[in-house]
Amino acid sequence: MKIGIFGGSFDPPHLEHYYLAKSAVDSLALDKLIVIPAHTPPHKRGKTLTDDSTRFALCKLAFADLLKVEVSDYEMRKGGVSYTFETCEYFRSLYQDATLFWLVGTDMLRDFPTWRHPEKILENVTLAVCARAETGDWLKKEREDFYRIFKKEFAVIGYDGKEVSSTQIRVLSAAEENVAPLVGERMANYIKEKGLYRVPFAKDGLALLKPERKEHTFRVAELAVKRAPSLGIDERVAITASLFHDCAKYLDENHEYLKDFEVDQCVPAPVIHQFTGAYIAEKFFGVQDRDVLNAIRYHTSGRAGMSVLERLIFLADMLEPDRDFKGVDELRTLFWKKDDDLNLCMEEALKLNLAYLNKKNAPVYALTADALNYFKEKNQKEKKYGNHE
Repeated sequence: MKIGIFGGSFDPPHLEHYYLAKSAVDSLALDKLIVIPAHTPPHKRGKTLTDDSTRFALCKLAFADLLKVEVSDYEMRKGGVSYTFETCEYFRSLYQDATLFWLVGTDMLRDFPTWRHPEKILENVTLAVCARAETGDWLKKEREDFYRIFKKEFAVIGYDGKEVSSTQIRVLSAAEENVAPLVGERMANYIKEKGLYRVPFAKDGLALLKPERKEHTFRVAELAVKRAPSLGIDERVAITASLFHDCAKYLDENHEYLKDFEVDQCVPAPVIHQFTGAYIAEKFFGVQDRDVLNAIRYHTSGRAGMSVLERLIFLADMLEPDRDFKGVDELRTLFWKKDDDLNLCMEEALKLNLAYLNKKNAPVYALTADALNYFKEKNQKEKKYGNHE
């Protein structure tokens, strides 16, 4: 008997998960494939997942058409961190005479040596690998590297997976966008009917934007969400701040939303939309979280004493994947620096920002100059005395 095991957070499951499951059953001649939504994946600690019962229901719906696939709540019932080696030991105890496969993509294959007790995993299962947009003779190299480390072979699933992320789906669903091309009509309808991931009024705020700015906003949100867990920021908070950060970008001063709004005359024109954005997000779109409002209010200028969320939105806006300017790669490296709360990245980003404004002979807003001085001093102190934030 051949049994495959497919673990993941599945928040939500999408079509690539479905196609991988279907291909694994066929390629490996499986008698059964067990899909296991995790309770707390080790690599996603700090990230808040959608509740277990919802993700379990989503998995049941996603794989309902595949007769040899069943969904197990083992890791959810077990609770705690879902370590793969423990799950493999459990299913080996259930199916002592079966050949067991654990499904992974090539990204997970390369990361496998860092997993908790990989050798114990391989005592109980064979890895079954699905390519993810690989090029060249990747298989030969991966097999050689894997055998050198573990003295074992892995199986190959005959499917080349596309790059689709559940993060992208959650961001789009927050704005009530159509996610059917990513999850299928049935799943899209379920997400919509249940209001899963929805951020109230985000759709209305995004309706004020031009199409290209709306796409920019989604990229900002995806980047912010990916960095948020390591900063202790709730995903929903990061998505909300991101989706509203540019909501007033194209509103002129005569718009009905702004009839009672007043702005200081010293604010440069390119900066005004951050203040009007925070104003209408609070007054018309129901945003009450002060930290979220401040992240919108200072996402262009920055300011001294920025919160971690404010830093995150400022930098995600500046570094989303379509941004291309001299120094962006260095900033992106700092953005992902694990032992820093974006302070170093903020200093370098503000330096580039001020250099750009000076080169254009554009006015420098006082808040931006204050922000740079603040992060310079903060980083100097942390370098001297250590990080006490």
